[in-house]
Amino acid sequence: MRAAIIGIGAIARMHARALADIEGVNLVAATCRTEEKGRAFAAEFGCTWYDDNARMLRREKPDFVTVATPSGSHLEAVMAAARQRVPVICEKPLEISLKRIDRMLAVTQKAGITLGTIFPQRFNPVVRTVRDAAAAGRFGPIAIAASYVPWWRDDAYYGQGRWQGTKLLDGGGALMNQSIHGVDALQWIVGATISGLAPWENPVESVFSLTAIRSHAAERLEVEDTCVAVLRFRNGAVGQLLAATSLYPGQLRRFLFGGRDGTAEILEEQLLGWQFRTAATDDEAIRSRFAGSSSTSGGAADPMAINYACHTRNFIDFLDAIKAGQTPPLDGLEGRKAVAIVEACYESARTGKAARVKNP
Repeated sequence: MRAAIIGIGAIARMHARALADIEGVNLVAATCRTEEKGRAFAAEFGCTWYDDNARMLRREKPDFVTVATPSGSHLEAVMAAARQRVPVICEKPLEISLKRIDRMLAVTQKAGITLGTIFPQRFNPVVRTVRDAAAAGRFGPIAIAASYVPWWRDDAYYGQGRWQGTKLLDGGGALMNQSIHGVDALQWIVGATISGLAPWENPVESVFSLTAIRSHAAERLEVEDTCVAVLRFRNGAVGQLLAATSLYPGQLRRFLFGGRDGTAEILEEQLLGWQFRTAATDDEAIRSRFAGSSSTSGGAADPMAINYACHTRNFIDFLDAIKAGQTPPLDGLEGRKAVAIVEACYESARTGKAARVKNP
């Protein structure tokens, strides 16, 4: 399959490396407006650089494209792919507002193309193991689902000329950019325990949130570097979110899920806790598999210190669906859910009141 990348930023290199590990996939082209950057990327990955999305799509006729532009310009990249009827998979967040996401969903549906979302944590084996346990009812009624992202970003990350930390292209700060992986994991795992939930329906009903700028200059940062939020799920479960790029030197991401019949705690790729009222035959094997240190998917202080293996699995899942003529499990509607939760958190922080999460 012929692949192309729209946008040559730091994440594009991760896309290129992930695609290179998939048998039968050939990266043929990538786009960006800066010639020096584009030619360097093309030389590194053996593809052709273009400075125009439409021209690349017309000439190369890729079988699919990945979008690696700044978050607030994903819509325009997806629209370019839709005009040429090319399936497209988009880096997280799908976009920075529900209004822009809903336009994205409309144009891809009208073009009859597949829209996929990139949320690599769904392809982290330890996260999938916890989700399988939740779906099987091993926790009983979920009481708590929590995501903690106590990360650090230095001043240069939010420096002059960078899109990070801007409302226009980042759409938000630590919650929208860094912690959105945790937001998605919470709704995905708890959602698996809620019977009768429609595919488009968000498992989170309402949120209450506080945001602040605590460790960076407010005149340079337009969005939060610190956020705490509580979530009310549709089945009555309660959630917690901690999102920060304000905690030096940065620590690994952590998840906690539990209820009447069991608790699991994750530290990146490691299981810190895996205890259930009723033991299963494979519990000890699971503990052994996910024991030890966690360091490979980090990003706690360095945004590029992230293993791309989960990106590869994310792409394979998308491509398998295309080949089978099916909708990928992580499609555009599914990718919308995390942004709906984040948008509600920002509304709550702005008004000082709880906010409802908006469904399509």
